[in-house]
Amino acid sequence: MPVEYLLVPIAFLTSTLTGVIGMGGGVLLLACMPGLLPVAAIFPLHAATQLASNATRALFGWREIQWSIVAPVALGAALGAVLGGSVYGSLNLHWLPAIVGVLILLITWVPLPSLPGAGRWSLVLLGLYQTGLGMLAGATGPLGAAVLARRNPRRDWVVVNTGVYMVISHVFRLFAFTAIGFSFAGWWPLLLALITAVSVGSWVGTRLRHSVPQMDFRRWFRLLVSLLALRMIALPLLGD
Repeated sequence: MPVEYLLVPIAFLTSTLTGVIGMGGGVLLLACMPGLLPVAAIFPLHAATQLASNATRALFGWREIQWSIVAPVALGAALGAVLGGSVYGSLNLHWLPAIVGVLILLITWVPLPSLPGAGRWSLVLLGLYQTGLGMLAGATGPLGAAVLARRNPRRDWVVVNTGVYMVISHVFRLFAFTAIGFSFAGWWPLLLALITAVSVGSWVGTRLRHSVPQMDFRRWFRLLVSLLALRMIALPLLGD
């Protein structure tokens, strides 16, 4: 079995995690990809996989969707895709895992910035940040979850609507990666397996969410993500 198919069970577990607590799975999946995929394929395949994970999670909880967030997030996401895509196209991909590892450590440990207000402009800024930085860091969901929690702290609402704005972000990122020149054609068997895994994971996570107490997973999650991020930083150095 090709080594990249080790990502299939990982994708299932990370999608289940996100289905339960609303965030974290995308970061974990991204941190496992270097060394199993060519560097140029990591972000596009991650975006496609996470699109399926977030879409199915939103679908399974569709009663909680707040449709009014879609338009402002999409406006910001369109701008973010243009800006982030132009920067991504100029990066030296050899050092991309190390760059992403550093960004993941910052996102994990540095206090999240507070977007101003709770109105529509905060959602535009969220879409801009989420998609623009997402083109360079891959997984930036925790800030969005924090922004949405200010609007409605209920876990079901936050989990589902985080999925909604992430779907918007990933759609624009996929357009940007395609415009830059990435072709998904040669990756469809792996991508199909990953999409199936995250879709099942979303279903399992949705079912588990109501039986798992709202515990503080943050400490253990941070430690695990930090170890994986340090691995990402080391990969380009070990490859020299």
